[in-house]
Amino acid sequence: MSRSRRILAKANQRISLGSAAALLIGASLIGQLLGFLRIKLVNANFPALGPESTDAYFAAFKIPDLFFFTLAAGALGVAFMPFLAEHLHRGDKKGVWELSNSLLNLLAIVMAVIGVIIFVFAEPLLQYVVAPNMSPEQMHNATTIMRLIAFNPLLFTIAGILTSVQQTFGRFFFYAAAPLFYNLTIIFSIYLFKDDLGLIGLGVGALIGAILQVFIALLGYIGLKYKYSVRIAWQNPDFKQILRQLPPRSIDQGIDSINSVVETNLARRLGEGKLTYYENAYALQSAPSLLIGTTISTAAFPRLTERLAQGRRDLFRKEFLQILRTMIWIILPIVVIAYFLRGYLARLIFANDAPQIALIFGFFAGAIFFRTIYALISRWFYAQKDSRTPLYVSIFSIGLNIILAYALSRPSAYDIAGLAMAQSFVAAAEVLILLAIMFIRDRKMLDKDFWIGIYRILSVTGFAVVTAYIMLSIYPLLSTDRGFFTLGGKLLAIVIPTFTVYVVMSILFGLSEPKPVLRKVKAIILKPIRI
Repeated sequence: MSRSRRILAKANQRISLGSAAALLIGASLIGQLLGFLRIKLVNANFPALGPESTDAYFAAFKIPDLFFFTLAAGALGVAFMPFLAEHLHRGDKKGVWELSNSLLNLLAIVMAVIGVIIFVFAEPLLQYVVAPNMSPEQMHNATTIMRLIAFNPLLFTIAGILTSVQQTFGRFFFYAAAPLFYNLTIIFSIYLFKDDLGLIGLGVGALIGAILQVFIALLGYIGLKYKYSVRIAWQNPDFKQILRQLPPRSIDQGIDSINSVVETNLARRLGEGKLTYYENAYALQSAPSLLIGTTISTAAFPRLTERLAQGRRDLFRKEFLQILRTMIWIILPIVVIAYFLRGYLARLIFANDAPQIALIFGFFAGAIFFRTIYALISRWFYAQKDSRTPLYVSIFSIGLNIILAYALSRPSAYDIAGLAMAQSFVAAAEVLILLAIMFIRDRKMLDKDFWIGIYRILSVTGFAVVTAYIMLSIYPLLSTDRGFFTLGGKLLAIVIPTFTVYVVMSILFGLSEPKPVLRKVKAIILKPIRI
């Protein structure tokens, strides 16, 4: 066995799919908690209205995020990890370094140029594209923050490529740990710079956090004997194929950011502070999809690509369906909890503007479920090096979302909550279309057994709905409920019985989906500690 194959075998032995998923979910949970703490502290220290409005803070990130997701994020992981997996499976470690270095060098050049463009044209981009109707003070804050983070897309690109390569070798720790420092530095910046720089200090924290992400990602290369080269292998056949796949994959990723820019523009036109309310509710709804959908699909993707590299389509199909059913089993009770306890969550984390945020968050319930499922379903196509199909579906979805967002968010309709309603409708349409295409291409993917399993999961979810409703009636949210311990106590009094009933009924109904989750939890709790 070659050295590269021994490295891959050792990596796969060191961390299994379940362990990788547990690691990523744990790190993502910490990251989401830090993200909530960050936004809570931002809301507590800066107003939604007035010269220091947090609308400026949220608006400043839209253009850098747009360029990062459109031009770089499409290359990270799913666009080139299948090629890396094939080279590593053949024992060609040199080919892994050549592909990763070529992509790193090319995207670094592109993102550096983009950083200069963002820095120079920050003010007109904000004024005419992202956030109209801002006051001079708000525009100054937003422009300064955008210029501070103009080169963050470059730093994120470097860190993303470095950690994507590590995932191919079976290393997930640094991929999971690096983003945590981003939220931490922004949190620290609130207290370090609030009195001197005000809202602009958040931009300084974001810049420092991006630099730390690169440093942490570099630590993950210890022991891999990584060899950097400034050369771009233009003639490498696999690199050419990666470049051909980048446009559809990048546009697919960028479409969500384009949609975010459109929603930001619409929110600002609805009035001052509406953007802050919407972004707070969006942060709440994105947490479950990132925690469950992104982490599990990220952990599973190297395994799925490896199955195809081995020519084992049967195992690819089997493991994909197992992961999909398990993901659905996990996310459904979370959706139930999120909907019934939206008032608690909004007031616990965003006390000042809880009613508006809770209203918006309620309409996000559908998006939570379908965005979670989309994270894995899209990787079914990417694992087979098909980035065009998700692109075409996303183009249709963005058009539909813009139409629905404009129609539903009118003051005479649902106002700012209409943006969330449009997201839920579009997320459902996107997933259903991709599922239909999957079934057409592989009739064994969504067979009778799969749908029977989904029906049984939905049946068990009914018990969770009833339990959550009963517990909410016993512990209603009162206008006098304030503080972490009061709200948190009531929240746990509702959540624990709901999840307990859901798990117990799943076991009684003989569902197979809870078994790997419960085995992993049992192993974590009962595993002996070696001293």
